[in-house]
Amino acid sequence: MGLIDGAMGLVFGGGRNVVRDTVGVFRENAEAQAQREAALQSAALGQFASEFALPKKSGWDRFIDGLNRIPRPALALGTLGLFISAMLDPVWFAARMNGIALVPEPLWWLLGAIVSFYFGARHQVKSQEFQRSIATTVAATPNVMRNLDVLERLGDRADHPADDAPNPAIADWTRDAR
Repeated sequence: MGLIDGAMGLVFGGGRNVVRDTVGVFRENAEAQAQREAALQSAALGQFASEFALPKKSGWDRFIDGLNRIPRPALALGTLGLFISAMLDPVWFAARMNGIALVPEPLWWLLGAIVSFYFGARHQVKSQEFQRSIATTVAATPNVMRNLDVLERLGDRADHPADDAPNPAIADWTRDAR
């Protein structure tokens, strides 16, 4: 027994696993690598989150945001209201349109510039929100690629379960089917 204990103590001695420690020098620990990758990805996502985080808005900012949402629905509903008023009271509608015909051309240009700037600024905000969503998607790409790789490997195993040992019955069946 002493000889066996001595040999085992040499290989697994002192509460350590010499084989595992030796292999660890030549091969990376997969669990430790997964922990490092998770920490790296978490740090990258934390950086993206801090970079693209929206600041907390005050009551005034929320009020102004609410006002900024009024023009588009007001223009759409106002135009529908004009159609309805033209059908309900054509004389009243004609009187109002004659009044609009008296508006000087420079005032129409000014109105066009104001509306263009409003919708141009809105387009700018929406474009920045779109870029923010693209950055979020790009940050998720490594995880998606890793998942796809795992699924592809699982699919390869399912498609070719017995490539190592051909099945004689299947070989006969494919031969007969030809």
